[in-house]
Order: sequence, then structure tokens, then C-alpha cells
Amino acid sequence: MTDPATLENLLACPRCDKTPLIGSDEGWRCDGCRVDFPVIDDLPWMFAEPAAALGEWRGRLHFSLRRIDQQRQRLDAALDQPALREPTRRRLTALRDATADHAERLSALLRPLDIDSFGAAPETYLALRTRLPPDQGLTTYYPNLHRDWAWGDEENSASLDIVADALAGRPPGSVLVLGAGAGRLAYDVHRRLEPASTVALDFNPLLLAVGRRAARGGKVELYEFPIAPRSADEQAVLRTLAADEPADERLRFVLGDVHRPPFAKGSFDTIVTPWLVDILPEPLDALARRINHLLGAGGTWVNFGSLSFHGGDPALHYTIEECRAVLTDHGFAEPAVGEREMPYMCSPASRHGRRELVVTWRSDKTGKAKAPERYRALPDWIVRGNEPIPVSKEFQAQAMATRIHAFIMSLLDGRRSLKDVAKVLVEQQLMTPQEAEPAVRTFLIRMYDDSRRQTTY
Repeated sequence: MTDPATLENLLACPRCDKTPLIGSDEGWRCDGCRVDFPVIDDLPWMFAEPAAALGEWRGRLHFSLRRIDQQRQRLDAALDQPALREPTRRRLTALRDATADHAERLSALLRPLDIDSFGAAPETYLALRTRLPPDQGLTTYYPNLHRDWAWGDEENSASLDIVADALAGRPPGSVLVLGAGAGRLAYDVHRRLEPASTVALDFNPLLLAVGRRAARGGKVELYEFPIAPRSADEQAVLRTLAADEPADERLRFVLGDVHRPPFAKGSFDTIVTPWLVDILPEPLDALARRINHLLGAGGTWVNFGSLSFHGGDPALHYTIEECRAVLTDHGFAEPAVGEREMPYMCSPASRHGRRELVVTWRSDKTGKAKAPERYRALPDWIVRGNEPIPVSKEFQAQAMATRIHAFIMSLLDGRRSLKDVAKVLVEQQLMTPQEAEPAVRTFLIRMYDDSRRQTTY
């Protein structure tokens, strides 16, 4: 294995796997693909379509800021209500002020994303069939920042213990943490287990930006908005996110996609996947082959998490017994499997928190697996556009629901009642009299609830 002390020996093109890449002060370049991978805010931007990913994350930042501003406006409107009790007014005022300040802090932190020269439309993903997960916003895992770098010592220690116990005294060598989030586990592994090098990979620039700053000895001040605040003073808590001591330069943070990891074959001795394997939109078999590909001979895979598979295909909702079979089918030894109870997201400012019984495994690479296929997030009939669109039962049901919902929306003119709308649906033979009124009521309830749903961070 090459010397892991330099990033040059680890990185590979996420498009064609070419390595080494050509490095410069601006970033990295693959001569084969003629693609530049920039370094933004000291983070290598190693997506297969870096310009498209940057454009999409910029859009998600702007969307998050709009959502925050909408929440501020709702708080302003609440404060305008007459006869508010003084404790309520104080709470709403404090939350409104924190929300406005939060937007400014978030915007300042991610200002490097607004680089006009790297703008590109998300449609450029089509060439490689890659895309960012549509259900993952910039702040989807925002509470993890505070767990990692403010109050989560018990949970963070439990996560580190899982990795240390799995390795059982074996030197970790060069380590890759896939789906590293805000980076605390990678930081703890690096400082406590003393690997030769550690790389934290995640696709979320907010999480990695804060993680890199904290791990390097910096401090970031951001508000925590607890799910269930314990008191009025804990509606919004300004916390300092920081590490006890800075990590050395052999801990690195890289932005990229787990489905197209930008690393050379056999680059790592240990790969850790925390809370990851059951949330990816592809079979575990594909991930096992990728991890086998990235590990050197005799390398180790350490995994822990809930093992709560929830994709569309029930055949892929694996139990631990099925996971064992996946590993042994793809070049790994029979895994050592365990369970451990640990706290999960137990903020001291919130009444919301729980304990999880997590599944752990450690398995060593015993042979080479079949080369992993290129991940394809989009099918050919979308990419090429000249093939028939398959009409599945799910598509048919969604199409019918969309037509009915659009028609109902066209009837909402400020004059018709719920019963009037239901009557029109019956006249148009879209529904029976028995179905129409309950269906319209359910639709309007959903719209009403969505309009009142509070923004979370």
C-alpha cells in the first residue's frame, strides 16, 4: 500500500477511477476526464460532477435560508397577536431574534458555496447518472453538529468504544469513515486510536465545514433548536462547537458521494460505516463490493447502526443473518457480530432523546470481490429520453392522485365550500358520492397541516 500520509496517494477520480490526480493550489484534476475538482473552504470537492453538485448545494442553501426567513415571519406574526402573556411574548421574541441571527450565521459559514464560476445546472448529472439524494437538505442532520461538538460526550464515547472494541487492539492503519457526518467519530478515532491517517467522507458541506473547523482547533457558534425544549430559555441555545484539542494534519475531510468514493483501490486498512448501510438507496451487496475494493489485503470493515432497512424492495430489508451472507459472498470473513445499547441524540436542552440497541460487526477482507458497478441513480428512460416510460402500478396511482389534486386545487377560489368541491368531483365522475367528501376533507387537512408545520433546522 502507498504511503497514506499524503492525500495525493489516496484520491482517485470518482468518474473513471484514474489515480493519481494532478494537484494544485486550486484543487485536483483528472486528465483522463478533463474535469477539475476544486477545493472550497479547504474541502476537496470530489463529486463526479463537481460543478453540478456545487450548484445544487448552493440552491439548497438558499432554500434553507428562505425557510428560516419564513419561520421568522411566522414568529413576527405571532408577536403581533393581541393580549399575549408576557412569558409568551418573551419566548417568541427570543426565538424570533435567534432565528434571524441563525440565518446570518449559516449564510456566513457557507459563504464559500456562492462561487459563481462553479455554477451548473443539476441536469448535468444526467451524463453520469449521479445526483444528490432528493430527501437530504442542507440541514437534515443539523442536530448532529451539536451532538458531535457540544453536548454528546456519552454518545460519542460509545461510538468510539464500538470501533476500538471491534479492532481489539489491532492497529487501524489508514482509516476511512464513510458517511462521517460532522466528523466527530473520525476525530476521536484519529486522536485515540492513532491510525496512520484518517479520512472523513460525507456529501453534506455544512456538516463537513463545521467538522473541519472544530477538528482543526477552531470554534463555530450556532444555535441549537431542540425538538422538545425543556424550558423557554432552551427554545434556541447558542452553542460553541469545538474540540478539546486540534487534530494533526493526517485527519482530512473530503466531500464526495459514498456511491462513487473518490479513492484509489486498496487505499485503506480500516473502513468504518456508522449509521450508513441501511439508508443507502442501493443493495448492501453493492456497498460490500465497494468497501472490498477500497480495502487493502486483510483490511477490516467495522459497521454499527440501527440496521433498519426501508427501501422499496422488501427483499432487501436484510436481517443480520442476511447481512452475514452478503459479507461472506463478497470477499469478507464471517463477521463478528454484536449488539450494544447507547444513547441517541439526548440533548440536555430537550425532552426528546432515546437509547438505541445498535448492531455492530467487524469483518476482515479475505479475498477480492467482483469489481463494483458504477452507481446509477437514474434509469435510461430518464437519461436518454427516447425509451418508453414504464407505467408501474405506483406511477399509475400517483398520476391519478396528481390529476385529482390539481383539479381540486383549481376549484379553490375562495367561494366554494368543501361540500361544493366534492359535488364537482362527483359531477365530473372522478369519485362516487360516498368517496368524494372524505377524500376532499383528507386532502384539505393535509394542506392545512403542511401550511402550519413549523420549520426545523
